[in-house]
Amino acid sequence: MERGGPGCHYLRHRIRLMQTEAHPALYWHMNDDGRIQCNLCPRDCKLHEGQRGACFVRMRQGDDMVLTTYGRSSGFCIDPIEKKPLNQFYPGSSVLSFGTAGCNLACKFCQNWDISKSRDMDRLMDQASPKAIAMAAQRYECKSVAFTYNDPVIFAEYAMDVADACHAHGIHTVAVTAGYIHDQPRRAFFAKMDAANVDLKAFTDDFYFKLTGSHLQPVLDTLVFLRHETRVWFEITTLLIPGYNDSDVEITAMSQWIMKEIGPDVPLHFSAFHPDHKMPDTPATPPATLVRARNIAIREGLNFVYTGNVHNLNGDTTFCPTCQTPLIVRDWYQINAYRLTSDGHCPGCGTAISGRFAARAGTFGRKRIPISIN
Repeated sequence: MERGGPGCHYLRHRIRLMQTEAHPALYWHMNDDGRIQCNLCPRDCKLHEGQRGACFVRMRQGDDMVLTTYGRSSGFCIDPIEKKPLNQFYPGSSVLSFGTAGCNLACKFCQNWDISKSRDMDRLMDQASPKAIAMAAQRYECKSVAFTYNDPVIFAEYAMDVADACHAHGIHTVAVTAGYIHDQPRRAFFAKMDAANVDLKAFTDDFYFKLTGSHLQPVLDTLVFLRHETRVWFEITTLLIPGYNDSDVEITAMSQWIMKEIGPDVPLHFSAFHPDHKMPDTPATPPATLVRARNIAIREGLNFVYTGNVHNLNGDTTFCPTCQTPLIVRDWYQINAYRLTSDGHCPGCGTAISGRFAARAGTFGRKRIPISIN
């Protein structure tokens, strides 16, 4: 683009508009050297006037920090809850999904990089107040609203306000997150969430540092916090990348940690990588790798292990951990059989199945419905 051309002027205008509509941010303090430090996530970005954090959406204006994406979205869509993925949170129900832009990680393998790494404010054309989102979810009969596509941790103030509005209208809230967040905001953020899917991207700090620009321990801390200090229903997803985090040794170690620190009943999803972003030459994950990982996790004692984004009936099905009766049989996101009792037990042996269940399964199926809020 030519310097000073109309496109350049327009982009500068859009950025100025975003700045003037910026929302006061929480979780920061002023350092002795005059820089503002963001306390939201372990990146601890230290900012001079006008600088943005690594997430791109949290910015210093004067002696304050602001969130530049409050009330703006990269789009709204109604999805099956299983797509988040959440297999044991009101199965078959619909969820109103949206995200903003930016991310506090730098995953070289990001599957949503066009959103998470976007620096183009024109992507955020959809505007919606928290109340408007909650009312839209109610109007479309969605069971929940999901903060997804990019990590909601970085737009925590917006997500928490949307959550309050949703709860006022009887709508559940779901966070799809990498869990890379400091303790104080972690407590405030998840206090507003009913469910979460947490990306456990690997089980070595070397992977986290080299491929995501972050560290493993804060994610483990988030998982332990969710299990032992909240009532949030959560499930875990691991994207298996050939040659990087798919060895038997690593999958075994991760499964053993989950078993010891979280327990056997947290659902674990293994999903397949496809070449994208900065790893276009890495091969796609073979379906057999997901099946192998699932078998390892089950062998280590985990009760609910799924294979995601590949077609595998066993890997899609929820089995009773006691008698192995197939309780929720799925074909992709379509529920073909639902055998739980109205109070969430196996009808055969009476085992209580962990999760959040309605008296009967939802019937939303495989649909994907883009919508406009306003």
